[in-house]
Amino acid sequence: MNNKTSIDYQTFMDKVKKMEKGEKLDLSSDEDLSIAIMNLISIEEHLFFTGNKTGKNEYFDLLYEVREMRKSLLKQIIKEYEGEVWCISKHLLAASMRLMEVGTKALTKKENSQAHDLFKKAYSLYSLFWGLNLGVVKLTGNKKIKEEEIELISESKTAKETAKVGVFDRLGQIVKKAIDCCIE
Repeated sequence: MNNKTSIDYQTFMDKVKKMEKGEKLDLSSDEDLSIAIMNLISIEEHLFFTGNKTGKNEYFDLLYEVREMRKSLLKQIIKEYEGEVWCISKHLLAASMRLMEVGTKALTKKENSQAHDLFKKAYSLYSLFWGLNLGVVKLTGNKKIKEEEIELISESKTAKETAKVGVFDRLGQIVKKAIDCCIE
């Protein structure tokens, strides 16, 4: 296991513990905000297509207004970033939202297996968004993230277990832990 990953995980879990004590890390509000941002991205897309289909420039004016709102809200979640992490984050949310929508449509067609696969992928992208923006995932140098053995902290706190877990599964577990601890 990579020591950097262990340190990042511990830092994240420390933040979760602070939140449990009522300190300022309310992921439930940020989660709601991220879903709102996903919808604003979708609205931007619909305004773009409607503007082009109708030939009415007013839709592009609305697109600009919605984009500005989305940018200001995204700043509330993404406080620090390097390189293209801002854009990557926006696209992770957009892709996650689209996969959720396609998965929901598959459910209505009784294509449950395909729907569940799409939902899993959507959650993986959503987890990567949080991993990047909560400092759990650090991209340094040219190191490639591999799906290899990753140490899992057991709930009993008496022993550490190791299991073959992919990066997305690991991030999903971390996000679940954070969401489970949210103050309502």
